[in-house]
Amino acid sequence: MSTETEVLLKTALYDLHLELGARMVPFAGYQMPVQYPLGVMKEHLHTRAAAGLFDVSHMGQVRLSPLPGGTLADVAAALETLVPIDVIDLPLNKQRYAVFTNEQGGILDDLMISNMGDSLFVVVNAACKQQDVAHLRAHLAGRCQITELTDRALLALQGPAAAEVMARLLPQTASLVFMDSHEVILLGATCFISRSGYTGEDGFEISVPNQQAVQLARLLLSHPEVAAIGLGARDSLRLEAGLCLYGHDMDASISPVEASLAWALSKVRRADGARAGGYPGAAVVARHFAEGVGKKRVGLQINEKIPVREGADIVDADGQIIGKVTSGGFGPSVNAPVAMGYVTQPHSAIGTRLSAIVRGKPVAMEVVKTPFFPQRYYRG
Repeated sequence: MSTETEVLLKTALYDLHLELGARMVPFAGYQMPVQYPLGVMKEHLHTRAAAGLFDVSHMGQVRLSPLPGGTLADVAAALETLVPIDVIDLPLNKQRYAVFTNEQGGILDDLMISNMGDSLFVVVNAACKQQDVAHLRAHLAGRCQITELTDRALLALQGPAAAEVMARLLPQTASLVFMDSHEVILLGATCFISRSGYTGEDGFEISVPNQQAVQLARLLLSHPEVAAIGLGARDSLRLEAGLCLYGHDMDASISPVEASLAWALSKVRRADGARAGGYPGAAVVARHFAEGVGKKRVGLQINEKIPVREGADIVDADGQIIGKVTSGGFGPSVNAPVAMGYVTQPHSAIGTRLSAIVRGKPVAMEVVKTPFFPQRYYRG
């Protein structure tokens, strides 16, 4: 009889994870390390104090290139028909956060777009990559070349020591700032490196050919500041940083405005901008932006020592259900439980006192600003 693990995919670092003692779990169709012998708590704190190495090769990597006789401007204009951000004016060697929207203004996925000079390099979420590539092909096939880069791994080096470690390997990375993205030669291979990350820490993501992935991972791990970190700590790090997880804190039924991602809607694409609308659901998103929304994603400070998990109902002072927790857990760096969730607009103001229902009992909490732990991106 076949088992689920037999059909799960493996990243190029799978054998190295086993060698390092990782506990592997199914995630987005892959066998992925949830933790190493260090344990989730220590992995989390090590990333905040030094540097953590994450295997994120399960994510989708896509190159959008001009058709014969076309230009990168053609590619950017095409991609703008699917996202509410300014792609046309994205500077060379810069990346920008974006969301794919549907006709109802809901979020199909969030992604990163980099201008590599001859093409746009797009990174999408693992659980959505098949639908995202199909979405791109369905809408852009006649306007640009779409290449899914299945022969590449993706490593993330995150933490305050990440810059020093990277500079030892590639001195030119010291001049990069947050959201820079460059093509470099590393271990004799062409790599794409960006200075960003999903932990709230300074760090880098490195797209490397599968053949060189293990060698690069071993090289990074040879530095005393660097430890291998699993998905468990990655989740607690991003939660402390107030960052959304697709499929939990946003999905196809939630607009960018409801998700508190209005900052990701470029001014030039808003209703009064020079290139307003033109993407799926633009009218809905514009209405949400102008008139407000009925519910909103907020940060939630838990005022008791009880973790509040995804799915818990949120109630007001009268015990009426006014929302739901979408991400929650213990924040090792803040030494307290933290959560995010959606509440009705009247209950979304900072300082609003609410409760979550945990095992049938109310747990006191209040609406707070995110991030829960200061973001430390390097902006120069």
